[in-house]
This record gives sequence, structure tokens and C-alpha cells, in this order.
Amino acid sequence: METPTNRIASKTWQKTPPSAGWACLRCWPAHSFPEGLAIFIAALHAPAPVAVGAAVALALHNIPEGISAALPMYHATGSRAKACGFSSLTGLAEPLGALIVYTLLYRFMNQATLGLLTAAGAGIMVFIALDGLLPAARAYGKYHPAVYGVLTGMLAAAALALI
Repeated sequence: METPTNRIASKTWQKTPPSAGWACLRCWPAHSFPEGLAIFIAALHAPAPVAVGAAVALALHNIPEGISAALPMYHATGSRAKACGFSSLTGLAEPLGALIVYTLLYRFMNQATLGLLTAAGAGIMVFIALDGLLPAARAYGKYHPAVYGVLTGMLAAAALALI
């Protein structure tokens, strides 16, 4: 049944560039991989309450992340099955990241390796924001609010690192 709200929403989403969904296909695993890596590192080197807290926080974070992963794919393809499948696949990147780090790097794990892995994860997140999300924001005419959001997030992360 078509309602005015559905009609407005469908017209808005018709503007979705198909490449936005496919850009998410590339970026979400790159985003999720370092999350798995972070949980793995926390499980190895942090006290148990910190590691459990990080795992719970990441699990809660994955709920809106799954929704935000599925929506661009749904609107790029028009297929709910592809959107659900894609959203499920993005979640598998986290345990895959942990498994790869364990398999390849466990015997080399020290403070320098942890620092490099953390920096690599942060670099991936920044790259995704700047390369994937900002061009999409420009396509929707919301470039400046997106830039302000990226900068605010970076400043918040820097402030939290000082605590």
C-alpha cells in the first residue's frame, strides 16, 4: 500500500547512486576487520572486565551497523535477500580478522606490533570516511555536515585517547 510517506521515501531513495551500495560492499569488511583485530588484542592483553566490556560494546555497535550496511545495498540492488546476505557477511569480517591476526601474528605479538595494528585499524577507518562516505555525502548535497561529523569524531577519539 502506497502512503505519502512511502512515496516520499521511495522518491528520495531513487536518487541513491548504485555505486554507493557497492562502495559499502568494499568498505564494510575493511571496517569490520580491524574491529575483530581490536577485540582479539583486548582478549589477549587487557584485563578480563575490559575485554568483556569491549566485546559487549562491539556487539551492541553491530546492531545499527548491520542496518546501515543493509540499507545502501538494498537501495542499490532492490533485493532484500542481497541486503540481508551482505549485512550478514559484513559481520563475518570481525571473527575473520581475529583469526587471521592469531594465525599470522600471534608469535610476533609485542608492544610494537600492537601499536602497528592499532594504527593500521585507525588508518582504515579514516580512509573509509574520507574515500567512501564523503563523496556519497557530496552526491546527496550534505558534504559540509559530513565533514563536520568526521572532524568531530576524530577530535572525540583524540580526546578519549588522552583520558
